[in-house]
Amino acid sequence: MSVLFTFPGQGSQRPGMLHALPSHAEVARTLQEASDTLGYDVTSLDDTDSLRSTVAVQLCVLIAGVAQARVMSARGYEPDMVAGLSIGAYPAAVIAGALQYADAVKLVELRGQLMERAYPSGYGMTAIMGKTQRALERLIAQMNSEATPVFLANINAETQMVVAGSDAAMHRLTTLAIEHGAQRCERLDVAVPSHCALLDAPAVALADAFGQITVRAPRIVYLSSSIARPLFDGPRIAADLAGNMARQVRWHDTVRLAWERGARLAVEMPPANVLTRLSSAIFTEGIAVSCSDTALPDLGALIERERGASEG
Repeated sequence: MSVLFTFPGQGSQRPGMLHALPSHAEVARTLQEASDTLGYDVTSLDDTDSLRSTVAVQLCVLIAGVAQARVMSARGYEPDMVAGLSIGAYPAAVIAGALQYADAVKLVELRGQLMERAYPSGYGMTAIMGKTQRALERLIAQMNSEATPVFLANINAETQMVVAGSDAAMHRLTTLAIEHGAQRCERLDVAVPSHCALLDAPAVALADAFGQITVRAPRIVYLSSSIARPLFDGPRIAADLAGNMARQVRWHDTVRLAWERGARLAVEMPPANVLTRLSSAIFTEGIAVSCSDTALPDLGALIERERGASEG
């Protein structure tokens, strides 16, 4: 039995998320390294105004995930595998030992800039609850006979999907979905249309930047949420990271893969608990918890118990 660390994506951000991290030397180190890399104090990124920027959001999610995981590592609480949703794949790759943190900071800044420049306004993402993938795909096919398409971006659970596209296209789809029995539609706090073909060109530009850095084989299992498979070599992880902004997220399949590979404890890094709620549906005989809702000593006790069960 194993421990899985999960890293959330854009939309999980909240004001003050960096300031809410534990008071610990590893947090201070992580913040300072990012500040040194970028040339400014990154703690300025997590106020309400700054978080309107895709760049600031993605940097904050990266920094928070790495900082919390480093704190846990310093206490001896290491994962056996990692998985990240969208931008969460970057801190996952850092903690897996595949990507240097300073490189991740520079790449995530560029990633956010490329996405923001491509779609400065008028686009985003919407969660649709209560429809299966097949049922929602039928509605999308009906929609896409029109001039402005909408895309199925995330398969988060059996009946929780996320779509991406223009504001107008998403509004038409959500109206149609409610008419056909969807329980709820919720516009996400994401200002760009991620995980679809609309970001193909920015993904190509980011891949060029990845060509200038080295991504290594991970020291622990890295699960790609784009293909719901483990990746074991640096070049494939680099391609996965560079392209994930334009690829559909298969989060439900990724968590199921972690379970099938022996994970029985899923620990979500800050700043939220969205992935914990999604993982709970699969970890019915295991445990899914978030660092945001669980004290560090309690997290440690859960990990130690899992380690003891594995050794036993």
